[in-house]
Amino acid sequence: MEDERKDGAYGTPQKYDPTFKGPIYKRGCTDVICCVFLLLAIVGYVAVGIIAWTHGDPRKVIYPTDSRGEFCGQKGTKNANKSFLFYFNIVKCASPLVLLEFQCPTPQICVEKCPDRYLTLLSAYGSQDFTYYKQFCVPGVQKSKGVPELLRDGDCPAVLTPSKPLARRCFPAIHAHKGVLMVGNETTYEDGLGSRKNITELVEGAKKANGVLEARQLAMRIFEDYTVSWYWIIIGLVIAMVMSLLFIILLRFVAGIMVWVMIVMVILVLGYGIFHCYMEYARLRGEAGSDVSLMDLGFQTDFRVYLHLRQTWKAFMIILSILEVIIILLLIFLRKRILIAIALIKEASRAVGYVMCSLLYPLVTFFLLCLCIAYWASTAVFLSTSNEAIYKIFNDSACPLAGKTCNPETFPSSNESHLCPGAHCQFAFYGGESGYHRALLGLQVFNVFMFFWLANFVLALGQVTLAGAFASYYWAFNKPDDLPAFPLFSAFGRALRYHTGSLAFGALILAIVQIIRVMLEYLDQRLKAAENRFAKFLMTCLKCCFWCLEKFIKFLNRNAYIMIAIYGTNFCTSARNAFFLLMRNIIRVAVLDKVTDFLFLLGKLLIVGSVGILAFFFFTHRIRIVQDTAPPLNYYWVPILTVIVGSYLIAHGFFSVYGMCVDTLFLCFLEDLERNDGSAERPYFMSSNLKKLLNKTNK
Repeated sequence: MEDERKDGAYGTPQKYDPTFKGPIYKRGCTDVICCVFLLLAIVGYVAVGIIAWTHGDPRKVIYPTDSRGEFCGQKGTKNANKSFLFYFNIVKCASPLVLLEFQCPTPQICVEKCPDRYLTLLSAYGSQDFTYYKQFCVPGVQKSKGVPELLRDGDCPAVLTPSKPLARRCFPAIHAHKGVLMVGNETTYEDGLGSRKNITELVEGAKKANGVLEARQLAMRIFEDYTVSWYWIIIGLVIAMVMSLLFIILLRFVAGIMVWVMIVMVILVLGYGIFHCYMEYARLRGEAGSDVSLMDLGFQTDFRVYLHLRQTWKAFMIILSILEVIIILLLIFLRKRILIAIALIKEASRAVGYVMCSLLYPLVTFFLLCLCIAYWASTAVFLSTSNEAIYKIFNDSACPLAGKTCNPETFPSSNESHLCPGAHCQFAFYGGESGYHRALLGLQVFNVFMFFWLANFVLALGQVTLAGAFASYYWAFNKPDDLPAFPLFSAFGRALRYHTGSLAFGALILAIVQIIRVMLEYLDQRLKAAENRFAKFLMTCLKCCFWCLEKFIKFLNRNAYIMIAIYGTNFCTSARNAFFLLMRNIIRVAVLDKVTDFLFLLGKLLIVGSVGILAFFFFTHRIRIVQDTAPPLNYYWVPILTVIVGSYLIAHGFFSVYGMCVDTLFLCFLEDLERNDGSAERPYFMSSNLKKLLNKTNK
């Protein structure tokens, strides 16, 4: 009665079928409507890309634009040798974002280099300094004009201040001297009409750019570190790849020993990390400044400063100790289940061994994802730069026409210039009022949505391909004699020929959830300034719910793709059958599947931790044999973090094949239990190791 109730609640178990010999070869196309929608969406995506590439101009991002709408530093133009944008009066620029994205209400010209001295127009006019000063005036300025006329017409700036280039724009060189902010060597300057102005006025207009300047300096130092350490970073990533491949090969032959060695090594690596943190913590006892708290120190771009604090090593020691205790407790409570999971990993090792080319398939997925990312990024750039140059009227005095659009070619002789004496028509920003320009935001959203859809489709294709290959191994009664000649290529062909629509359907559902999460993140950023606690609480709940929904859909899609690879059913039917199959065996799912995920996580941590420790000792010059070989760095954490992140991605790529193999074999194992009973009439397809696993789980 209990079985009948369970069958009614979670579907009907699979019945014995003597004709079933693994993945069905005679199958039809599934979810054709979704396949058509995907093809139409791709055609529309290509059309959007063509339109964006037709109207867009990446030079708007690369080169700054002067008041005439001309690019600075572009080859083949009169500004080819003038790579920097100079602002006549930077005081009118209230924010560095205005300088980098929009034009300030002050004339701007392209110059060969930023000013390196302090000069006023009044002091330079009529002297030898005016030859230097004139390069920062509007090209073709008339020599017959006096100082008042030059200032009135906006032909020359009132003052030059020492500046430094930032993002191809000239910013005042602000620095501190005896606790006083200074520009160059001056604290005040005199404008062209002789009045005195305090330097704080200039500082108010430029000091906000200091944060951007520091960020640029940090970026430049990081770039310098990459230029001198890229060779060693590649070597570290190659070591991670060799370790991952060696680990997979050893799992093929000595899976049980490798799993226990992996567990012991993870414990030892964490133990050494705790010991090293304690030794550093004890060594810094009594040193000057080592007792400063992290909160008092604040954020520092040079991370080496934190390594001189005892609190840093204490925090590391506590974190590693917590991880060590958690892993040891899990191993104690799961010791019997680990033995069961090892049998499943052994079977997965044999499957991977017979389908060795599956280890190279992540390269295909990586290549396709790179194409998706490249197309999305280039389309986004061209869309964001497909606006037209907008010119507006600027005037220092009250003018009813100030802020209105104008034509720079006809403005000097128009009635508008006579109504506002001293006004000038200059480039303001890139925009547009046409239907295309109003649709740019929607096109950008469509671009992001298509990126999610295609990226999820590529991942789904890889999962179905691997699942089909490993299912062919499991359902081969005499292994490996009954295994198809090219199981991976056969599975890839079946996936593309018959199930493009099903893959598109699963990827579409996931893409919709992901684009909603992106919109929620955007709204959350916009609402951060609001003080409405209910709105913040609601936003947090929505973000949490959609995060959980995305994780559930990924889990459901993964198992649905396995069913598609085996039976060739549509997406909804496959998802339902996979879900019911897992629910009918929920105990085995919790015990076996998740324990193997935990063991694979330990394997990734072992590879990443080993390569990370090696990189740390190398780049900090602590290996005496190669102490002089390591390059000098501004921030040694830059190559170390790069190696750690890259090693994790490499290890994840190799273990993802193993993970898909385990999930596929596990679902096939559950199906085998429902279809067959192990008798001579209905023999199991599972190997002898999995039969031992079955006996252990039944105890």
